[in-house]
Amino acid sequence: MPYNRNGYESTGSSLTGSHCSNSDEDLSNPAVSYKFVNPETPGYVGFANLPNQVHRKSVKRGFEFTLMVVGESGLGKSTLINSLFLTDLYPERHIPDASEKIEQTVKIEASTVEIEERGVKLRLTVVDTPGFADSITSQNCIEPIIEYIDQQYERYLQDESGLNRRHILDNRVHCCFYFISPSGHGLRPLDVEFMKKLHHKVNIVPVIGKADMLTMTEVKKIKRKILDQVDEAGIQIYRMPDCDADEDEDFKEQNKQLKEAVPFAVVGSTQLLEVRGKKVRGRLYPWGVVEVENPEHCDFIKLRTMLITHMQDLQEVTHDLHYENFRADKLAKAGKATPGGGKDKLLADKEVELRKMQDMLAKMQAQIASQSK
Repeated sequence: MPYNRNGYESTGSSLTGSHCSNSDEDLSNPAVSYKFVNPETPGYVGFANLPNQVHRKSVKRGFEFTLMVVGESGLGKSTLINSLFLTDLYPERHIPDASEKIEQTVKIEASTVEIEERGVKLRLTVVDTPGFADSITSQNCIEPIIEYIDQQYERYLQDESGLNRRHILDNRVHCCFYFISPSGHGLRPLDVEFMKKLHHKVNIVPVIGKADMLTMTEVKKIKRKILDQVDEAGIQIYRMPDCDADEDEDFKEQNKQLKEAVPFAVVGSTQLLEVRGKKVRGRLYPWGVVEVENPEHCDFIKLRTMLITHMQDLQEVTHDLHYENFRADKLAKAGKATPGGGKDKLLADKEVELRKMQDMLAKMQAQIASQSK
């Protein structure tokens, strides 16, 4: 006998309790009833079904994720993002020429797209930073990025401190792909400066762009050098969490390979090519084809797997670590600036906001009362 998720015996469209009638009138009714029964074995309470409830609510609500891409022009940032999510986020992209780059400043461009896969909705926001490191001096190219990240934290803090906190839009930057030039033989001074200023504000994932310019030996060498420079500078890049003891061996091995692949050497392409009778995305050269989704050619698949399998962890680290650091620093500064303490000021602001809401409610009730007369 089939049961629905509420524990009713599924026999039709109407609903009755456990004292269902078996009269001739009920039997002649084509609409069969539901009877409340115990669908499980004795000794089973049912709270093991709680994860299913959380899953249903999460799928219904959808997910939000914000990804920032930073790096100089020409490293394949836009192509990689389009390749990762199989969508065109930059349909009308303007590419500046050499004369425009002389005085170019950093711009912050956020593109949001709704992606749905097998009934799961993802609201993806990609924050691009055109103009970064493109000018001759590269001065003041980091400050606009820091300002944008802080603005999103500030907006979330204000929404979280308000009275209506049910539908808070989360635009905080959860992950930052920082693109490194393959021809730089490691990190440049600007790369080190950027990471040192932002590693306490956002999860930084270093990415070597256009890795098809390098041989496999060169890729290993530049990866090792970048990691050594990161350690010497005391930079905290995003570290994937260790696997739990009860995880299966395949997942443990996958997580191990993902950790070993950092920094990810990637190649992006949206062009479909035919290789050995199969359609693959890749780049065509006189000597052959670089397959984007072939792990022996580049780390594209590993980067995408890392982003998808650790998306929840990236959000949790952003909320529990980076946002909490910003929030604590903000409250500490407010406490120093206010003689009575920041706590008293926050309580006073809450009272003012509550009085405004009460006044609005009183006016609405008065209007309803006058209309009813």
